[in-house]
Amino acid sequence: MFGSSKRRVFQPTAYGNTRRARRIPRWLVLMLTGIVLGSGGLLFLQKSYGPTRLTVEQSEQLHYDLNSSNMDKQRLQAQLNQQGHELKEAKATVTSQVDGLKKAQDQVVKLTADLQLFADAMPPDPRGTSPGIRSAAFSNQEGQLSYQILVMQDDKKANTFKGEVELVVAGRYPNGKTANIDLPAFSLELQHYTHAHGLIPLPEGFSARQVTIKIMQEGSKKLSATRTLRVAR
Repeated sequence: MFGSSKRRVFQPTAYGNTRRARRIPRWLVLMLTGIVLGSGGLLFLQKSYGPTRLTVEQSEQLHYDLNSSNMDKQRLQAQLNQQGHELKEAKATVTSQVDGLKKAQDQVVKLTADLQLFADAMPPDPRGTSPGIRSAAFSNQEGQLSYQILVMQDDKKANTFKGEVELVVAGRYPNGKTANIDLPAFSLELQHYTHAHGLIPLPEGFSARQVTIKIMQEGSKKLSATRTLRVAR
């Protein structure tokens, strides 16, 4: 009756109070299992179906090839830039040459017109022939005869004349001996006019004093025009 008033607690066993052991949660086990299986599957897939891993030598060779490709790319780009620069300069040169050619053609047209005026102003051949020898000039140049001959036809629309020119040169040698020399003939062709000029070798020591011009039609020995002129000193 006078005992403790504390209420006795219910004990689950007859042996007193015991502590239950903790167990790993099921959800944690499932998660760890999934991680392990997933990692293993990933490694399996990479090894079976993924790209082959390179060795150290293969990796170095790959880097070398990549550097070589970059160097080739830079070299080709430099060549392309150089060729582009050269092409630009070539286009500029062509444009300049085209402009120069046009100016030259315009100049030729002008000179042709001027020459036609001078040709028309030349006195006629004294013999009155057509073609006629309108003008001629000769000189001695270091053992050669320099000649310039203007031959014209009166009609600007006349048929083209084809013939040969022979030069008979009268002159003197250093010992005082005189002689007449036939120089090699040369061809001549004109419609309205033509200007024949050039150099013909003379015999050694021979000095020309006078030249007779003979023009004959092609295939004929008949004179079409002739004129005798003195050689300038």
